[in-house]
Amino acid sequence: MFSQDSKIAVLESKLNMYEELSREMLSKLESAVEKISESNSRIANILAKHDERIDQSIKTDEVIVKMIEEVKNQNSKEHKSVIERIEKVEKEVNDLSKFRWQTIALSGAAVLIIGLVVPFIDNIMPRHYNGGSQTTQIR
Repeated sequence: MFSQDSKIAVLESKLNMYEELSREMLSKLESAVEKISESNSRIANILAKHDERIDQSIKTDEVIVKMIEEVKNQNSKEHKSVIERIEKVEKEVNDLSKFRWQTIALSGAAVLIIGLVVPFIDNIMPRHYNGGSQTTQIR
C-alpha cells in the first residue's frame, strides 16, 4: 500500500506540524508567564505601598492615642484644680455666711440688750444723772 518513503514523509509532516504547534504553544505559554510575572510584580508593588500606608496609619494611630492620653491627663489635672478651687470658694462662702449670721445675731443681741438696759437705767437713776430734760428747782 503505502511505501516506506511516503510513510516517512507523512510522519515528517505530522512531526513538523507538532513542532510548529509546540512552538506556538510554547510562545503562548512564555507570553502568559511573562504577563503573570508582570502582574505579580505590580501586585508586589501595590502590596508594598499598602504595607507602607498601614505602617503610617499605625504610627499615626499611636501618636493620636498618645495625644489623647496627654489631653486626658491634662484634663484630669485641670479638673482636680477646678474642684479644689470650687471647694475653696464654697468654704469661703460658708465662712462668710456664718460670719453674716453671727453679725446679725450679735447686732440683734446688742439691740435687745440696749432696749432692756436703757429703760432699766432710766428707772434706777435719777433724771439729772442720765441726761434728763427736767430742770431742778432750788427752794
